[in-house]
Amino acid sequence: MMRPYVITTDSSADLPASYLEEKGIPMTSLSCLLDGETYNGDHPIGAKELYQRIREGAMPTTSQVNPEQARAMFEPLVKEGKDVLHLAFSSGLSGSCQSAAVAAQELMEEYPECRIVVVDTLLASLGQGLLVYKAQELKESGASLDETARWCEEAKERIASYVTVDDLYHLYRGGRVSRSSAVLGSMVGIKPIIRVNEEGKLEVIGKVRGRRKAIQTIVGKLMDGIADGETTVFISHGDCLEEAEAIRDQLKSQYGIQNVLIDFVGPVIGAHTGAGVLAIFALSKTR
Repeated sequence: MMRPYVITTDSSADLPASYLEEKGIPMTSLSCLLDGETYNGDHPIGAKELYQRIREGAMPTTSQVNPEQARAMFEPLVKEGKDVLHLAFSSGLSGSCQSAAVAAQELMEEYPECRIVVVDTLLASLGQGLLVYKAQELKESGASLDETARWCEEAKERIASYVTVDDLYHLYRGGRVSRSSAVLGSMVGIKPIIRVNEEGKLEVIGKVRGRRKAIQTIVGKLMDGIADGETTVFISHGDCLEEAEAIRDQLKSQYGIQNVLIDFVGPVIGAHTGAGVLAIFALSKTR
């Protein structure tokens, strides 16, 4: 008899709360520290407020999920007789995946009948969210934990993530890009083109003049590599909804993309990208 299993993730996946609730996907929360106050799943900050405060000069920082938090999410599921497939924020950007792995190991020693599989997605924001979404679809179609985990390990190499930001200062300050990249990015009107690379880290792969060109560049790159027959694209944004909606309309009219999810880049990622970040994600031929 196969034990039932639950897919879990963490807050950097940036999936809508309504979706997580509807699908019964538990989530552990990283924290955002802003002006001496800690925000997380228990004490949230609205995305609009976060970006407004960043625009006014606030400098948020973030902290990873610790093993105790991961355990607090996993253990009740284990006690209910369920196994767990946890899809974690990229180890290239956070220690949250390692914390989940530590908690999983402890619990499997205490409850030998249970299995907790932790997948390092090497993804962030709605790239991670897209893997969760696809895995949940697979689970609902009847795939076992092993089948879904195997699929995730293979598919994570093929989720493309393209990003542009208004300036690279926030990413440099958070240690996410080099000083030389940040200096280039701060030159007037120069916008960076960034991808999440095979190590799950942010990599500046180009720079163009002007925001509009940057947006068209990331759309072009994503659609050049998208997997055959794929009609789902996720878009995340740092409080620039109109631009995200314009991308959606273009994807639908120009490329026939049917299924487009738009949501905010949450506080965990937004603290490092600043306001005005735009990112697009799809299952592609390669990362």
